[in-house]
Order: sequence, then C-alpha cells, then structure tokens
Amino acid sequence: MKLVIISGRSGSGKSIALHVLEDLGYFAIDNLPIGLLSQLPKNLPVSNNNVAVSIDARNIVTDPQGIQPHFEKLKAEGYDTRIIYLDSDDGTLIDRFNATRRKHPLSSEKVSLSEALIQEGNLLEVIAEQADLRVDTSNLSIYDLRDIIRQQLDNSDGQKSVAIQFQSFGFKRGSPKDCDFLFDVRCLPNPYWESHLRGYTGQDQAVIDFLEQDFSVRAMLSDISSFLDKWLPSIISSSRSYITIGIGCTGGQHRSVFVADQLAQRFQRQYPQTLVRHRDLSLANKD
Repeated sequence: MKLVIISGRSGSGKSIALHVLEDLGYFAIDNLPIGLLSQLPKNLPVSNNNVAVSIDARNIVTDPQGIQPHFEKLKAEGYDTRIIYLDSDDGTLIDRFNATRRKHPLSSEKVSLSEALIQEGNLLEVIAEQADLRVDTSNLSIYDLRDIIRQQLDNSDGQKSVAIQFQSFGFKRGSPKDCDFLFDVRCLPNPYWESHLRGYTGQDQAVIDFLEQDFSVRAMLSDISSFLDKWLPSIISSSRSYITIGIGCTGGQHRSVFVADQLAQRFQRQYPQTLVRHRDLSLANKD
C-alpha cells in the first residue's frame, strides 16, 4: 500500500492537494488523528492500495506521543510512505485568512493570527523535516500545485522516479523557500539594459540570441550542468523523489528564464520527469 501524508500550515493548500490525490484514485482522509496513523493500513480494505491523509497541527497537540513513533512503525512494517509538506510565507497566509474570513485553528482571543502561524510551524517542524516533497505555495496557483503533485505521484508505470523542477524567479520579489539548490545569475549580462530587448523575455528569440553569444552565459550553463551532473545521482539515491532548482536574476524576466529553460532542455533526456516553472514571468514589472 502507498500512503501519502499531506501536511503544512493552515491556508497553504492541504485541501487542494488532498483533492488532487483523490482525483488520482487515492482513498482520501481529511484531518486524520495522529493516533490512528500507524493503524491505518491494517484497518482499510485490501482494495485501497493508494491512501492519502491530511494531518494538521491540531492533531499533534492532542496526541502526547507525537507523530514520530507512528512514522517509525510504518517504515519498520515496510509501507511505502511519502510526506508532502506545504507552506507559504506568513504574509501570504495572513492575506488568505483575511480574504476567506476563516479563523485559524490555533488562534483565540489571546493568540493572534501571526502568533498562531508561528506556533503552528513549530508544531509541524518534525513533519517538515522528514518531508519527501516541500512546496512553497506562496506564488503558486491552484493549477500549479495540482501539476506539481500529479507530476510527482501519477506515474503510469507505478514506479517511484525523481521529478526535477527548474524554477526561474526574481530576487526583488524574494527567493522561493522550497529550492534544494539556488543559483544566482545576476552577474550575467542583463538584456533589460538593452533598449531594444527590454520588452522581451528570456523565451523570445532576440533575448536568446543576445545571451547565447556571451561567453559568461555559456560558462554559467556549463558549470551549473556539471555540478548537477555530479551531485544529482547522489541526492536521488538518498530517496529524494522531487528536487527543485532555483535560478534567480533581478526581476525574473530575462536571464533566469533563459537559463532555466536551457537547463530543463539539457536534463530532460536523462530525467524524463523534468519540468520548468517561471515564477515571475507573467508579472508586469521587468528586471
């Protein structure tokens, strides 16, 4: 049986993730009490080969033993257990709660929303540390999150394989929190300062031609590729199933987009589950 545990701070997208897994054929259980986790495989019909559960901080508070003994028991019994941990920055979570007018499960007259978010993060840290996949949903749409989860779990051959995501972004909007590696390409020539290229992006041929002809750009691509060629196999062998590689420039429109696309093309042949995401490409401000 394959068991997928969805966790993360409130407002980060756990319900969406659970619905995605349900659409993929998983038997989905929302807000499972911690004490039932290690007993779950033995108390489901044998026909339920794929099970997904969500666990939040309220469940951890009510179980004095915590979640660690249940993790260890599941692993010792040989169950294929994966943990997906979702999170967003505090500002985004606060905005989401304000927009929906929901009450945070740990907030009260004495505990503000900001304090509840901090407390929740502390309670869930033991789960976050063991996650197979950590996703920062601060700048993800519902469709982005669905694609990431489907890419990782919906394998037609049923075999566990690594998914690699190259993500471009602009440092002026902050670096993503879910990157396993982060490369800064702000030292490369910036097409923004070429007036005839300013309105284009790293996916337009004029910008591609401008960057491809520069020696430092070619050297950067070669060095990043060599580094990943050397270290990705070791990381994958340590049971990592999802790896995010961040490529950042100033505004996330030109250099990082070009480099992320080029790297994704290079690694697609070796790792078929390679995807690319441009976090800031659609935003109006250019780098």
